[in-house]
Amino acid sequence: QVQLVESGGGLVQAGGSLRLSCAASGRTFSSYAMGWFRQTPGKEREFVATISWNGAGTYYSDSVKGRFTISRDNAKNTVYLQMNSLKPEDTAVYYCAAKKGVRGSYYYEYEYWGQGTQVTVSS
Repeated sequence: QVQLVESGGGLVQAGGSLRLSCAASGRTFSSYAMGWFRQTPGKEREFVATISWNGAGTYYSDSVKGRFTISRDNAKNTVYLQMNSLKPEDTAVYYCAAKKGVRGSYYYEYEYWGQGTQVTVSS
C-alpha cells in the first residue's frame, strides 16, 4: 500500500514557475515508477510526466516537454514536478500516481493516486 500526498499548487501568473511535491508513505517507494497527471472539469485525466523507479528514465507529454521536469528523491520518498514557463492552459488539478514496473503514460496503469493539488495560471 502506498499513500501519496501532493503539495505546492497555487496561483501563478503566466510565465511563472511552481514546484509540486508528492510525498509517499511506505518503505517500498523506490520500487515504484511515478507519474504526474492533470485534469480539468469535464475532461479526462491527462498524462504529464513519468519517471522510472531509479530516476534514470523520464518521459513527458508534448504539451509540457521542455518546460516541466520530473525528478525524485528516493531517500525522501518524494517525487517532484518543476513547472516553468507556465501557461493558462496548464491550469488543472495535478495528481501524482504510483505503479509497479516500468514507467507509463496511461492513467489506468497506475495503482495509487494522491488527492490532487490545484494549479491556476492567470493570463
